[in-house]
Amino acid sequence: MKRVVHPVTITFFVIVLLLSLPMLLPQKEIVLTDAQLRQAAASHNLLPMPKHYDGVVKATYDPDNPTSKEKIALGKQLYFDPRLSRDMTISCATCHILQEGGDDNLPTAIGYHGRANPKHLNSPTVLNAALAKAQFWDGRAKDVEEQAGGPVQAPFEMNMSPKELEARLNADPAVKKQFESVFGEGNVTFANIRKAIGAYERTLLTRGAFDRFLEGDDHAISAAAKRGMTLFVTKGCAGCHTGMSVGGQSIQKFPLRRYLSDYVGLLFEPNIRLKESPFPFVNKGGFLGRGNQLRFRVPILRNVTRTAPYFHNGAVSKLEEAVRIMSKYQIGHEFTKAQIADVVAFLKTLEGDLIQ
Repeated sequence: MKRVVHPVTITFFVIVLLLSLPMLLPQKEIVLTDAQLRQAAASHNLLPMPKHYDGVVKATYDPDNPTSKEKIALGKQLYFDPRLSRDMTISCATCHILQEGGDDNLPTAIGYHGRANPKHLNSPTVLNAALAKAQFWDGRAKDVEEQAGGPVQAPFEMNMSPKELEARLNADPAVKKQFESVFGEGNVTFANIRKAIGAYERTLLTRGAFDRFLEGDDHAISAAAKRGMTLFVTKGCAGCHTGMSVGGQSIQKFPLRRYLSDYVGLLFEPNIRLKESPFPFVNKGGFLGRGNQLRFRVPILRNVTRTAPYFHNGAVSKLEEAVRIMSKYQIGHEFTKAQIADVVAFLKTLEGDLIQ
């Protein structure tokens, strides 16, 4: 018996084909001079990091949590203190390793007694996070101070209640004295624990070759990196990955686009159904972003070459594949292998060291 293709299926196929035409037509290569590249970067607020520590403090200043050397030192001490976890084996630095790009390079965070994040979420980088306008994959925390209190309380991370943590630290006379000196209060409070850690995390900005290029050093990055940066600022990447942190400034839908290959049995099956995953990779953990609407905080791309695996559930191990996915599903123009190599060369210029 001859199978008949439903008219709705044909219409849908035509629409998808028309939407795919920009990807099928040849694209003229855009060439920008170094000066034009810097101008394009500035138009997306891609500004260089401060050269010195004083500039870091100024760039991340929060009037609700004014910093001091003593508060920063206390926050650093707490950041590395395993007493913040129930079994005293996990600290903030366990999942946010400063030498490893500010994360733990695991597909999903592992916490108290080896528990994995139930939604298979990995740890975003803490480096440059203070410049972001929201924290966590769904952007539910407004700043690093609020974020610092989340993992402490999560049962699958550090598994401590605020009262338990306050009691533990108040039992240490030396720590209690430090808090009194910094905050002028007699007891350690959970609010002040978050403020101290936040003050320290506000100092974790990094600087590298990208910043030197933006400041006028034409030789700071390679020709390949300049080609990649041109793609980045002209094809739409910088529309979301913006700001001094190169990301973290907004909540965006992902993926924005779908293609014929995203559907199963579309042309000849009587029952049209979407593929199981709403993402162009395996939907490990089932997390669908803010409000289950596929809306995610735009990741910070500084040091992205050191923060594999990629995406919220760590389903993609290679940066090249992450770039391909983003080019296809976000900006609607799938990069060639050569273009991907150039973009990766540019992303490598975003590697940096902590500003001292």
